[in-house]
Amino acid sequence: MIQIGNTIVSFDLFDSFFLCDLAACKGACCVEGDSGAPLTKEEARLIEENYVKFKDYLAPKYIKAIEDQGISVIDADGDLVTPLYNNRECAYTFIDDHGITKCAIEKAYFEGKSTFRKPVSCHLFPVRIAEYAHYDAINYQQLDICKSGRECGIAQKVILYKFLKEPLIRKYGEEWYKELEIAANHIKINKNK
Repeated sequence: MIQIGNTIVSFDLFDSFFLCDLAACKGACCVEGDSGAPLTKEEARLIEENYVKFKDYLAPKYIKAIEDQGISVIDADGDLVTPLYNNRECAYTFIDDHGITKCAIEKAYFEGKSTFRKPVSCHLFPVRIAEYAHYDAINYQQLDICKSGRECGIAQKVILYKFLKEPLIRKYGEEWYKELEIAANHIKINKNK
C-alpha cells in the first residue's frame, strides 16, 4: 500500500486491469450483495431531494420498497446504505432495453434532470473505501461478478486507477489524483528495474 494525503491506496489499483463490461455482466453490481450501496449523509439528503426527478424510472416494486424502508437505511453493520428490493437488488435501479440493470439516479443526471450523479461508492465500484479516524483505506474488491470487467480491462489494457479516474477525482480532487499518477509512474519504473 502507498500513502497519498490522508489515504492509504492498495497496490491493486496500479497492478490490476479493469474496464466495466455491462453487456456481459448486465449490471450485476446493482443486484448482487447483502447490503445496499454505502451512502454519506449528504448523499442520502441529495437522493431524497432528487427522488421525484428519477422516481418515474423505477418499477412499482422498487417504489414500494423505498416507501416501506425509506430513502436510506442502516444495514446490519450499522452503515447508511441504499434500500434493497427483496434483500437483493438496489431499489434505485431499472432495467434498460438491453436487459442491463442501471441506476435511475444516474439516468436522471445524464438526462439533465438532476445535478446528483449517484453515490460515490457506486461510481468507484469495484473499489471500496473504508473510512477511519485519520485516513481512508482504498481497496480493490475482486468479485466474481466482475470477471468480465477484469477480462475486458486486460484486453483493452486499462489499469484500474485509470478506469476510475473520474470518480477518484470526484472523491479526492484533481491534486490528489495527480499524486496518484506520480505514484503509479514511480511504481512502474521500480518494477521495470
